[in-house]
Amino acid sequence: MGARSAGSIPETRVFGFPTYEVFTISEATKAPRVNRQIRFSPLRVIGADGSQLGIMDVESALSRAQEQGYDLVEVAPLARPPVVRIMDYGKYKFEQAKMARLAKKKQHVIELKEVKFRPGIDDHDFMTKTRHARAFLADGNKVKVTLMFRGRQIAHPELGRKVVVRVAQELADVAKIEADPKFEGKSMTMILAPK
Repeated sequence: MGARSAGSIPETRVFGFPTYEVFTISEATKAPRVNRQIRFSPLRVIGADGSQLGIMDVESALSRAQEQGYDLVEVAPLARPPVVRIMDYGKYKFEQAKMARLAKKKQHVIELKEVKFRPGIDDHDFMTKTRHARAFLADGNKVKVTLMFRGRQIAHPELGRKVVVRVAQELADVAKIEADPKFEGKSMTMILAPK
């Protein structure tokens, strides 16, 4: 390859070979260019009302935007010629931020809540924990039912399976089994998802 001019692209050397710093398009297009930041000419101009104003040079498009009291905003920098729009940029940024806040507010992150049982659990404790699981499912969260064995209880996994199946039957009206009961070390787990 031929020699590059001194001021065009920064050059560094790695193991004796020249490497050039390359700027990608995504870095340059994170925020739209506004008014004097737009350097390309000619431009396809769209008016504030959405009408096509035609192809103009930067200066005439900028003067037309300033006459109307608006900004010149680059909306499609990769098009040939680049497309710019005459608009109120401050209002546009405010609307974008408002829409992002609303979208974030509306989204619901599904969490995995855990309810722990033991093989010899009393009826009252069982109903209390099942009520908690029902509340978690009503909020739209998944529930991990964990049955913990202690000592010699692990020798009788059928007792633990009965408790887990009973939980699934109690919550059958609001939940479906997403992951069947399985052993993980000294505990048995099952995951319920809301219907």
